[in-house]
Amino acid sequence: MKEITMIIRRDKLPETKKALDDLGYPSMSIQSVEGRGRQRGALCAEMDAELPESYCITAKLKPTPSTYALEHSLPKVALYVPKRMLTVVVPDDVVTTIVKSVIAVNRTGKAGDGKIFVSPIEGAFRVRTGETNGEAIT
Repeated sequence: MKEITMIIRRDKLPETKKALDDLGYPSMSIQSVEGRGRQRGALCAEMDAELPESYCITAKLKPTPSTYALEHSLPKVALYVPKRMLTVVVPDDVVTTIVKSVIAVNRTGKAGDGKIFVSPIEGAFRVRTGETNGEAIT
């Protein structure tokens, strides 16, 4: 079994959920997260490419610590971009299929498209029924 952790753009969540559902893996955990990487906290990369460049600075996104810092002129502001983090646990043989599908849905070619991490899982247990491992993840 493997755990696939996907950090994606917020606007790509519905398409990603549909892609996973179409592959037969509708069960997942979703979290709202903030982070930065090569995107360096640029909020414009999260928005529609047709918006004017000047819009990036004045854009009003859902309040986050980063947008609060911008609005209140805090010193040494480190900007973090809001993202969505999805986690799924799947059998080893479908990891490549899922990763390829998620990449296809989320790739825009711009900084901020996201990251995917694959980690081994030693065991899984369904609390309600006592099922273990492969039975517990379906």
